[in-house]
Amino acid sequence: MKIGVIGAGYVGTTTSIVFAKYGYQVTLMDTNLEKIKTLYQSKLPFYEEGLKELLHDYIVEQRLSFTNSMEEIMKECNILFITVGTPSLENGKADLSFVEEVVTQMAKYMDDYKVIVIKSTVPVGTGDKLNDILKNELKIRNKAPTFDLVSNPEFLREGKALFDALYPDRVIVGCESTKAREIMKELYKDVDTSILFTTIKEAEMIKYASNAFLATKISFINELARLCDGKGVNINQVALGMGMDKRIGPDFLQAGIGYGGSCFPKDIKALLALAFDMDTPMPILQAVKDINETQSQWFMKKVKQELGNLEEKRIAILGLTFKPKTDDIREAPALKVIDYLLKNKASVTAYDPQGSEHVKKIYPTVTYTPTPLQALEDADAVLLLTEWQEILDIDWECAKSIISNPLLFDGRNALSPSNMMKLGYRYFGVGNTNF
Repeated sequence: MKIGVIGAGYVGTTTSIVFAKYGYQVTLMDTNLEKIKTLYQSKLPFYEEGLKELLHDYIVEQRLSFTNSMEEIMKECNILFITVGTPSLENGKADLSFVEEVVTQMAKYMDDYKVIVIKSTVPVGTGDKLNDILKNELKIRNKAPTFDLVSNPEFLREGKALFDALYPDRVIVGCESTKAREIMKELYKDVDTSILFTTIKEAEMIKYASNAFLATKISFINELARLCDGKGVNINQVALGMGMDKRIGPDFLQAGIGYGGSCFPKDIKALLALAFDMDTPMPILQAVKDINETQSQWFMKKVKQELGNLEEKRIAILGLTFKPKTDDIREAPALKVIDYLLKNKASVTAYDPQGSEHVKKIYPTVTYTPTPLQALEDADAVLLLTEWQEILDIDWECAKSIISNPLLFDGRNALSPSNMMKLGYRYFGVGNTNF
């Protein structure tokens, strides 16, 4: 059983490395030759803790190879994973052009039975569409090989992708043939978790439904935090009490300045677009999206209330990525905050251990520092926007001596309000400001 993975992005590269760890021979294919060359040098096109070392090991052990040839990967591999991107279109729908192009190219070189596994996040019904494309392309070329299409959505958390891939909560496999089911069962035989076999459409919906529900928990706790903030109630204690209920659970009840990244925003837009096409309103999910889009604005109103006119105020931002342990800045709340500050003519200094170079391309006028303490020098206010450990471990007592005004806005409720106030800071969190 040799595995081919098409698309050397975050999901594809992680998937390839993990299957190599399981002991399979894996070939990772991408049309971007520069990306392939970089991978051959044991360099990742993104930051993800723990993956780089494994990448190097499996290249040396010849378990993992790379190519930019569809013909080569179709000839050598009998299980093909599609992991190309499905970005949002202007109307919110998922752009399936990359996935459709992959299956079209597959048909050119398909000469024997293949299991084609869709790991890209795609709307419900995409499997049927891809199945038709493959059959039509094979018919045009007078080819008659058989294939099975499978939906096997990924549930990787950026920053914890290696752990999630090795120790998944569950594996979802949508397939509609006994042969494909047995092959997928054998593929995951060494993974210690439950495998749920469903139809392809059900697997596609499970992916969207899972992300939508997690985003709903985040937006709910953030909306509740706004109410708590005005009533002097600590949202952290509220979330703790809620999470003790097994029916609710503590995960994703951390109030903050909103979710970001490549998955939640995109998937919610796609699900809402699907609902619109089906003339099936989803007001709860629409509210989830609206709350998230306004959460950073609500947070910045607190900043402006305390600082007044922001013009020429020196603002230190700690954390730029949408979450720690990743260099991903897609839909990061910090970008909205920077945009707000610059429009109000503030002077912005920022620190992030992984995201600064990416943000610099968008906001070149911001001053980026190599250490968190350098970002704090002469600051009129400090905005903690990503809870990197390097930021939480700052010597805050020492930092107070270099800050112009010890005013701290904790957008992740990552620090102890009582400890910070004991050190002499004026502390403002999200739903835990007034006690």
